[in-house]
Amino acid sequence: MPSANSWPGALAELWQERGFGLYVHWPFCAAKCPYCDFNSHVRSAVDQGLWADALAREIRRTGQETGPRVLTSIFFGGGTPSLMEPETVHIVLSAARDVWSFANDIEITLEANPTSVEAHRFEGYAKHGVNRVSLGVQALDPDDLRNLGRLHSVPEAQAAFKTAREFFDRVSFDLIYARQNQSLADWERELTTALDMAVDHLSLYQLTIEEGTAFWDRAQRGLLSGLPTDDLGADLYDLTQRLCEQAGYTAYEVSNHAKPGAESKHNLVYWRGGDYAGIGPGAHGRLTFAGRRTATECWKQPEAWIKAVKDGTGIRDSVLLNHQDIADERLIMGLRLLEGLMMDDISDYVDNTRLRQLIADGLVWQQDDRIGATATGRPVLNYLIAQLAKS
Repeated sequence: MPSANSWPGALAELWQERGFGLYVHWPFCAAKCPYCDFNSHVRSAVDQGLWADALAREIRRTGQETGPRVLTSIFFGGGTPSLMEPETVHIVLSAARDVWSFANDIEITLEANPTSVEAHRFEGYAKHGVNRVSLGVQALDPDDLRNLGRLHSVPEAQAAFKTAREFFDRVSFDLIYARQNQSLADWERELTTALDMAVDHLSLYQLTIEEGTAFWDRAQRGLLSGLPTDDLGADLYDLTQRLCEQAGYTAYEVSNHAKPGAESKHNLVYWRGGDYAGIGPGAHGRLTFAGRRTATECWKQPEAWIKAVKDGTGIRDSVLLNHQDIADERLIMGLRLLEGLMMDDISDYVDNTRLRQLIADGLVWQQDDRIGATATGRPVLNYLIAQLAKS
């Protein structure tokens, strides 16, 4: 009988087939966007040498824990990683290469703001091994860029995109829709422009008002007008799917669209249930040791994380996950994917009666040993998850 905290048999080391990634969190931004609830902080000055050393030290410590592995992806997120000096990125990548083997086709992504200052660093990033950039464009409308608190202009974003294309074969960018006072016609024009401009990948997110953000505070005071109704939000989502599909961009995940073969390898590690090391303030990780899967969380405040690293580890909390925890995560993540997930991952932890009903209702599909959300079910994922999870 397996222990309550280990997967039986072939499920013990899922990372070997589903990937092993490294997430590096750079917590600093030039300004805090009013919609952002990420762990980001504005500082007048950042000691790049200090941070490079701390990030490298944590990577080496983690490598000692995991032992030799093949790293399939690295992702620099934040915050604003394009505020990192190329030499800082080089030191971090060198540390990763010291403790793990790099897959021949490793994907190394860096999130970047499309300002002219940050675009000047692209050549240096490429020189040190970054092979994919994700640009936080967010809007192609000047008024909406200002409303979203972005520091770049539309021409600057377009210029940064052009510069990125000079140094990286793979360039993605993000847009936020369902913005204040945005009509279907507005979004159709903007998304059409984005699709004409795109290379092979787009991340398209509906604006959500998250607690703890400036937008949340404004909304609570009745000062955030023009947000779409539920019906308009649904129409904007449907329009997004239709235009992307017509342009050859498949919604391989609820908010991510790619041409065949251009899907984000790193994000697929998350969604498929692979392992990933989380390094940096507030970073989360999932690591498997001898069939026992552990969730890690780092200290959030940058100064607290730096101190903790000096004292031995930046990890604030480490929790051993049981079967139910892991199955719930697989359900939540796997249903986001067009490909769905393996029934073996969740079969003992879902309500089969409700599953059969959801299939009959056309909200969930089942094919052989896989299940997934249908096109009708994908907009109501939270409902599907609540119905299926026994817990």
